[in-house]
Amino acid sequence: MTKFSVPNDRIMPKGFHQRLIALLKSDARFVDDAGELVTAAVIDRAWKIDHGLVRLLLSCADIKAKFFDEIDGHWVFNTNTFIDYVSDKNFLANSYTRFRNRIGLNIDDKFLRERGEVSLVWPYKDCVLEGGQTKEEEKRRELFFNEVLAQDEIDRLFDPKVLTNWRRYTVDGAEEVTAIKRDERGTMRENLLIKGNNLLALHTLKKQFQGQVKLIYIDPPYNTGTDSFGYNDSFNHASWLTFMKNRLEVARELLRDDGSIFVHCDDNEQAYLKVLMDDVFGRENLRNIVLTRRFDKNINTQFISTGLRSLNSGADYILIYAKSTQALFNPVYKPATEKRSQTGYWKGFWNSANRPTMRYPILGVTIAKGQWKWGQTIAFEALQNYQEYLDHFSGDMSLEEYWTKTGKTKRFLRRNLNANKGKNKGIEHWIPPSEGILRNSNWTDILTTETHRIVTFNSPKSENLISVIVDMATHPNDIILDFFAGSGTTAAVAHKMGRQWITVEQMGYVETITLERLAKVVGRRVTQEGTQELDYDKGGISPSVNWQGGGDFLYCELLPYNAAYLDKISCASSSAELEQLWRDIAENSFLNWYVNPETPDEAVADFMAIGQSEGGLAKQKQLLTELLNKNQLYVNLSEIDDVEFGVSEEDKALNRAFYGE
Repeated sequence: MTKFSVPNDRIMPKGFHQRLIALLKSDARFVDDAGELVTAAVIDRAWKIDHGLVRLLLSCADIKAKFFDEIDGHWVFNTNTFIDYVSDKNFLANSYTRFRNRIGLNIDDKFLRERGEVSLVWPYKDCVLEGGQTKEEEKRRELFFNEVLAQDEIDRLFDPKVLTNWRRYTVDGAEEVTAIKRDERGTMRENLLIKGNNLLALHTLKKQFQGQVKLIYIDPPYNTGTDSFGYNDSFNHASWLTFMKNRLEVARELLRDDGSIFVHCDDNEQAYLKVLMDDVFGRENLRNIVLTRRFDKNINTQFISTGLRSLNSGADYILIYAKSTQALFNPVYKPATEKRSQTGYWKGFWNSANRPTMRYPILGVTIAKGQWKWGQTIAFEALQNYQEYLDHFSGDMSLEEYWTKTGKTKRFLRRNLNANKGKNKGIEHWIPPSEGILRNSNWTDILTTETHRIVTFNSPKSENLISVIVDMATHPNDIILDFFAGSGTTAAVAHKMGRQWITVEQMGYVETITLERLAKVVGRRVTQEGTQELDYDKGGISPSVNWQGGGDFLYCELLPYNAAYLDKISCASSSAELEQLWRDIAENSFLNWYVNPETPDEAVADFMAIGQSEGGLAKQKQLLTELLNKNQLYVNLSEIDDVEFGVSEEDKALNRAFYGE
């Protein structure tokens, strides 16, 4: 039996709160080595109706009255009341903390109550997670990827980087890059495929494209545990949020004031991503959350054999945010039927009760019998907005009449369908899967057939889906950014639709899949039977937009430094190979400030001993990875003239042209 002494009421603090704390501290089970009360231990014993705790609480009259109920002469411990009391945030708080809690916590000098919003907090929130994956099969096991950098560890991380391995892809194949195209305002007019870490690439792009991008569409890793963000640590969720926050913050800087961002995700992180994007882009700038179906088959058949434990979701989400209220979307189209070609969509007649205020001239016509659907102010504002849209596409409006089956004349506003390639507006038509718009389509099957080699890619997005987003959020020549290039769908669609595009991919398949696909979109001149033809991508949206090939794009890479050592560490297959790498790293790379550049024999012996233990090779890789300074993964632009990095004169000239220097 636990022994404890009960303080005399006469020497206990006068307040009930302080008296309870002192009483609980009298039991050695509830205090730590510093003599402070451990509330978790108290709560644990309370849930178990611990006799020692109950006896202790019964020993003080006012505490007994607070936490016990008398029933027929028996005292019954009110467990919930007691636990709620000691769990309160003010229970152990000092006067300063209690004061802050009472007046209200604040963010950006606004109390949470006043802000009326959710504040999403997680481990690593104020850190940076670069993300260093280069091979899909690694499933994010590259050890560096789990390493987050605190703000005070960052010095040159976000500086512009040196770009290298420049190539221009045209219908004549890969060519040497001799110049960077710009318009009369100095804006770069190049389609860009960049290989390298996408966070650092975004900061590299910021110098030239800040405030220039009209649309960002990304399909990031979903953090499902089976995708390319396959963490195994206890902060899987927090790491993903940090990863996304770092990238969304700089992405917002790249957007135009009238720009928008579309983020594709599934229901695993959707709710958290929404709160995160509220924080980055402003909750008032959320425009839509669109559900898209991944497939049409019965979504629960896979559970029949094992029994239904939950409902399998067949939907993804697209979170749509604008940068500001200046962002306006275009109507989305579907092919017009003959009936709609006759009647149009702008029905201006309202055949109901007689309301004189709803009679006024539109396009010079006043309805004699009946009335317009909207009041004059709202109708004219709608017509003005609609006409601005038609002007962009060289359309027009007219007021026409036709006879109904009952012989009555009705008047409609109709837009010129021929001016817009026979299509009618209607955003509702891009949501159902029956339209063939939202299904994923594996274009890699076609690429495999044409190149006679095996090509696989997990769930490439449908070109039809991306084309709807591009049509909705941009106009020709606008800049579109996708910094999770994957198979290159966004860039392919943007190219076919006459938009300028920028896309970033750090995975090793960028040259074998992404680059090859985009080169196929541009096309290649081939000679057949004495004549030249253009061989180009005829799949996806090519028929609907009359794509005939052409155009060009630039390919370049962030010049790696410590990133090259990370790749070597990842590929090493033996402890001996890692030991040699360690010596190379110590002599030739940038190390963390706390690392001794020397390699003492005793340290080498310990390092090799680690390799003999279970999982030793992975442990050795992790140790070497931690030595490298993550601010120096790639060569900074400011160091382009350093002979140590060996940047060619051609690359120096192209970097000056790229950065406008």
